[in-house]
Amino acid sequence: MAVSAMPTEDKPRVVLSARGLRRDFGGFTAVRNVDLDVYDASVHALIGPNGAGKTTVFNLLTKFLQPTDGTIKLNGVDITKTPPDKVARMGLVRSFQISAVFPHLTVRDNVRVALQRPNNLATQFWRPMSALDRLNERAEQLLASVGLTKEQDQLAADLSYGRKRVLEIATTLALDPKVLLLDEPMAGMGQEDVSVVSGIIREVARSRAVLMVEHNLSVVADICAYVTVLQRGEILAEGDYATVSADPRVREAYMGTEEG
Repeated sequence: MAVSAMPTEDKPRVVLSARGLRRDFGGFTAVRNVDLDVYDASVHALIGPNGAGKTTVFNLLTKFLQPTDGTIKLNGVDITKTPPDKVARMGLVRSFQISAVFPHLTVRDNVRVALQRPNNLATQFWRPMSALDRLNERAEQLLASVGLTKEQDQLAADLSYGRKRVLEIATTLALDPKVLLLDEPMAGMGQEDVSVVSGIIREVARSRAVLMVEHNLSVVADICAYVTVLQRGEILAEGDYATVSADPRVREAYMGTEEG
């Protein structure tokens, strides 16, 4: 399989790469021979029909699963055998398909909790809650960046589903990721929330790499500089959206079922 490549002009730096990625489950090979390059300051989409291996690739890259074969590098450092908590501290941070916020904390406090680790407060459980007050300014900056200022004193449980997903993005940004992996960030959202989150992701990618699994192809076409299409655990096509959407193999395997 050819290595992912972007046009040579103004080519950004590779921050996350995989070579020969493979994962077996017993006698079943879920991912086979996947080569992937994710570039700084860009949005890269991983798409494909259900069962194509997208979430397995995510789990391999973030080390929730160990590859059967292949290598993974983050900023040139081999992380193939690195545990997931250390990978996260190195700047590779992911979200999940299901919103993961603390429903009985306020929106601001959700972000303050996330800010504890990069500010070395996560293990200092003996300190009073007032010790977190110094995180307020940064928490409010993050909430402003995703449009949640008005809701910062609300309980997270009272947010709409779409706004909870926005809050989740804010909490992942609190970890100051170098690479942000988003697993179906638009799932279950109405069009208004999709537009808001698309704008947030575009803005986030000005200063870091974003790799996202996404089924909403209009979103992929709008904000993704690069697209990798998986089928049966292997790379079927790659390139910009215009290139992959014109590929007859992609149309047969994916576009027809998702758009038609």
